[in-house]
Amino acid sequence: MQALQRPLQAVFNVLEGWLDKPFGPDWNPLYHLGALGFFYFWVVAVSGIYIYIFFDTGISEAYDSVEYMTHEQWYLAGVMRSLHRYASDGMVAMMMLHMVREFSLDRHRGSRWFTWFTGVPILWLVVICGITGYWLVWDTLAQYVATATTEWLDWLPIFGESIARNFLAPDFLDDRFFTLMVFLHIAVPLILLLVLWIHLQRVAKPEIFPARGLAVGTFAMLLGLSLFWPALSQGPADLGRVPAVVGLDWFYLIAYPVVEIWGAGPAWALTFGGSVLIAVLPWLPPLRRRSVAQVDLANCNGCTRCQEDCPFAAITMMPRSDGRPFEREAVVDPGLCTGCGLCAGACPTSTPFRRASAMVPGIDLADHPLKDLRQQIQTATADLTGNHRVLMLGCKHAMAARQTATDGVAQVPLPCLGALPPSFIDYVLSRDLADGVFLAGCKGGECYSRFGLRWTAQRLAGARDPHLRARVPRERIGQLEPGARTGKQVAAAVRAFQAGLPPRPVEIEPPRTRQKETV
Repeated sequence: MQALQRPLQAVFNVLEGWLDKPFGPDWNPLYHLGALGFFYFWVVAVSGIYIYIFFDTGISEAYDSVEYMTHEQWYLAGVMRSLHRYASDGMVAMMMLHMVREFSLDRHRGSRWFTWFTGVPILWLVVICGITGYWLVWDTLAQYVATATTEWLDWLPIFGESIARNFLAPDFLDDRFFTLMVFLHIAVPLILLLVLWIHLQRVAKPEIFPARGLAVGTFAMLLGLSLFWPALSQGPADLGRVPAVVGLDWFYLIAYPVVEIWGAGPAWALTFGGSVLIAVLPWLPPLRRRSVAQVDLANCNGCTRCQEDCPFAAITMMPRSDGRPFEREAVVDPGLCTGCGLCAGACPTSTPFRRASAMVPGIDLADHPLKDLRQQIQTATADLTGNHRVLMLGCKHAMAARQTATDGVAQVPLPCLGALPPSFIDYVLSRDLADGVFLAGCKGGECYSRFGLRWTAQRLAGARDPHLRARVPRERIGQLEPGARTGKQVAAAVRAFQAGLPPRPVEIEPPRTRQKETV
């Protein structure tokens, strides 16, 4: 599987780097594909409601009403029709890019299987919405789509008689067809909205709206496209003749050339086979199950910080079960936990300064406990020498592809940057284990575990608990810029951070006071 994922990662890495320069990580569309898909959906919904006001459900009236919108009321209804068309295509593009990118980053397996699996019916529903929409225009393309679709459906032994015969002659078709199409074109998007809601049930704080600037820019692009290249019909449908040439929408109608070339049977096999293959990808090959977060009730006071910071809603607060004088306790759902460690980074008891008792926080990872992290930091920094000693702490997903060897730098990987409690930075600097701490998150500013970068930034700024103490010198903390994607770029950033470190204050031994002699 990695043979497919690595080339895709390389392609996305290049594209993301190009888009980072003009847009930055907050507005880079490749980091917000899911949110952009939702944005396009709402544009389609609003424009579709407006178009429906002018649409007439009749064999001849349907085409005439669309032509009226396109030409006579081009300044509003025509623009709405074009927005409806181009936003629909944009939704398909965002959906496909989102799916391919999540696969390339291996974010479709393990606990994330549900979100991926429920995305498969979304593909079908979106395509059905587009096909029924093209039928309603009832132009030459609609006639072709209607005929080809019904002939394709007739191949399945589920209908009592041929449905394609309804499009053999004008006498076989009546206005009830358009009433049925309007019903489907309204009902299917409502079902789609329900499935989208189910799709996000295992995602905490889902991003369904892009940043305001990205949304405004996207809408401006759609509006400009609608004004300068409006959507047009392809001539009225005529069941008395077979359309010779039609212009296809390759976002929605890409399957029709396959049906024409291969035939209905192979096309159905490819459609169903491809859907099944996509649906079972999370289990190909089987993923080794990582250990999940574990709660130690002796150190849990039910503060809810771990629940608030969990990216996948894997933690719920339940009534206390051990008789301690606290109202609630954290409970981890092993089926939802991804082992990212953000909960451990949020726990107020995750402090390396504990010496009187064992370092066991209220919640921790079994295979990456914080007591081991403290030991790894002490071991890694023991051999550092000089006046520019740097400890580099970073997400293992980011550091694996950007390992760099720099003099005076020790590296310790983390499950996620957000798994680092801020007190560890205080510990490193106050105990003089290093002269500076350099934090390396995922490339491009997008966290593999969704919120690791965001929560870390807020904790350092004091906007989120547990926050970094005010006594910690911020000039001794460096963070990787989103644009640094290669080992050379990371090494250059670390060297620049080293060069800018202020000299360590020289500790002057206080003068000894001479004790008075006792008589």
